[in-house]
Amino acid sequence: MIHNTAGRPVSGIRRDAWGVPQLWGDTVEELARLQGRAAALDRAWQIEVERWRAEGRLAARLGPAELGWDRFARRARLADTAARCFRRLSPATRRWVTAYVDGVNAGLAEGAAGAPEFAATGCAPGRWRPWSPLGVFLVQHILFGTFPNKLWRAHVEATLGPAATGLFAVEGPDGSGSNAWVVPGDPAAGRGPVLAGDPHRVLELPGVYQQIRLACPEFDVLGFAFPGVPGLPHFGHSGEVAWAVTNAMADYQDVYREHLRREDGRVLVRDSDGWLPARRHVERIRVRGAATEPVEVIETPRGPVIDHDRHTGEALSLRVPARVEADLGFDALLPLLRARTADDVAEALRGWVEPVNSVLVADRHGAVRQLVAGLVPLRDDRCRWVPVPGWEPRYRWSGRYAETKPVEVAGMAVCANDRRDDVADLGVDFAPPHRAARIRDLLAAGVPSDAVHVDTRLAAGPLRAVLDRLDPATLDPATRALRRRLRAWDGRMAADSTDAGAWAAWRTALVRRLHQHPRLRPLRAPARYDELFTPWTDPLARLGHALDGLVSGAHRIGVDVAAVAAAALAEVAAAGPAPAWGARHRLHPVHLGVAPDVDAAVTAMRERVALGGDTDCVLATSSVPGVSDACWRGPVARYVWDLTDRSRSRWVVPFGASGRPGDPHFDDQLPRWAAGELIPVPDTDLTREGDPS
Repeated sequence: MIHNTAGRPVSGIRRDAWGVPQLWGDTVEELARLQGRAAALDRAWQIEVERWRAEGRLAARLGPAELGWDRFARRARLADTAARCFRRLSPATRRWVTAYVDGVNAGLAEGAAGAPEFAATGCAPGRWRPWSPLGVFLVQHILFGTFPNKLWRAHVEATLGPAATGLFAVEGPDGSGSNAWVVPGDPAAGRGPVLAGDPHRVLELPGVYQQIRLACPEFDVLGFAFPGVPGLPHFGHSGEVAWAVTNAMADYQDVYREHLRREDGRVLVRDSDGWLPARRHVERIRVRGAATEPVEVIETPRGPVIDHDRHTGEALSLRVPARVEADLGFDALLPLLRARTADDVAEALRGWVEPVNSVLVADRHGAVRQLVAGLVPLRDDRCRWVPVPGWEPRYRWSGRYAETKPVEVAGMAVCANDRRDDVADLGVDFAPPHRAARIRDLLAAGVPSDAVHVDTRLAAGPLRAVLDRLDPATLDPATRALRRRLRAWDGRMAADSTDAGAWAAWRTALVRRLHQHPRLRPLRAPARYDELFTPWTDPLARLGHALDGLVSGAHRIGVDVAAVAAAALAEVAAAGPAPAWGARHRLHPVHLGVAPDVDAAVTAMRERVALGGDTDCVLATSSVPGVSDACWRGPVARYVWDLTDRSRSRWVVPFGASGRPGDPHFDDQLPRWAAGELIPVPDTDLTREGDPS
């Protein structure tokens, strides 16, 4: 930074060798403007797409393919919820968020000029409103919760019966595979804790997280920001205290079945006391290259109507704490940046609403806290499983939320979306326990955190046990040899492992044969719900996600899993040698595909890296067995926060700081990320002279 005449740093943006922005502002509002400007300069197309999604205006730019999302956004009232939550913010937080928006608006034109997607689509950036960051945050998390799983369970109940829902009790397609852990320090020796982890989400391009450093006279914090959202909601390190989140797997979104009728131009909804008027209006969605599409927006006493059941004709409404309370929890974000101790972080997050997160916090004095941040409503347990009748009083929310308290941690702490004492009563679907157990074992053995991140060993779970149940005498020689080989395999999903490739080929064949099994074929009944929810309700994908549960319990519905597994094994053996896992498990980042420059960059990425890991490894690079072995979800960041000396901390993201193809920092971190390496955090003295960008 350059200095003014008083010798203080001048506000501006400085970048490290990886293009990561380091910001200094004389006030928190000035710093927020700089953060907004940095997001607009580096991620103009990304943040505009997220704003259009929040407003239900994506089809106007990109055409009919985006109409399904726009309908959902309008029906779910995302923009209206964001505006309501903004109005409820404290004056200080409103000023701070508004300053961020001012920075976005100041930088968008310059950022868009370097983003090829705008020219390719003929779009121009618009103007952000004060509540736009809250809408962007809602877009990132509305489908991150549990309600789509309830649509799937309702389909399972209707086609296979209620007893079959337990076969699919595992986190769903958009669930988190995140890990976070704390290795305790030794204050007497002057050694602070180490807090490390890796959030796993859809691998979007550009990345969903932006590395950034935010500094002003009040604080100096580095971490991962959501482009389009101020502050550091999920991961930060101030030097004195650090925090990180994983998905708590809590159930806080409910779907209600609604009976509607029309009378004298009004929409009435059935309630416990009779028929009540529902709020209703019609919006018109502009669609590029097609006619304007009307969408009816209806809101019942439970919440907005987001869809209807094609089989029963019932409407489906969605109830979430953010809309009920007109609060997302953004008043926690400034206190979070100002935190100095683990207790400060816990106090700041008392006001958080959603998504509901497990939080690990550590400070340089050795204090470690584990807590749940967010609101989980208290209501009938049936609400957690399937859509419930909105007219029945027993399913109303009580108006109270689960009480959670920070827990002081004396030793090692690990969160990996598993069912633990602090979250067990808050949800239904949790990740299997072996990922958390594996992390504990590695840490206990003294494995460094950066090596823990990339561990590729699968647990010896129910699927591996199926091989033990096969009778070798019933198998042909090639199949018998393949069984012997897979049983002797060490379980590591390494990119260069042909054993892992053979395992994946068998798993795929098994899922597809289960999909064809007569006892499971009813799942393939015509879709009940909107296409938007297909990732959660497609039977083939859900069989792949829940394979461990299926092979353990499918006998209860008359499926001879051993026979299906043997046939799948014979199929793979007859096909000849399988390629190495990395040849099947190719990087598949999600992007809109509107600019040839970006498409070409993605093609080059796939050729540059070979990925190890798998859904149930610590290195949770996910695919959908039976559908594709391509990796579409995985670690969207990795970090090791050192509480002894922040300058020794490390981090990495899958691609780079910039969202512009051709920029040297567009994907310069990809080789490090794929190899399991980390890069230094920017921790230079921002009061030294230099030129801000």
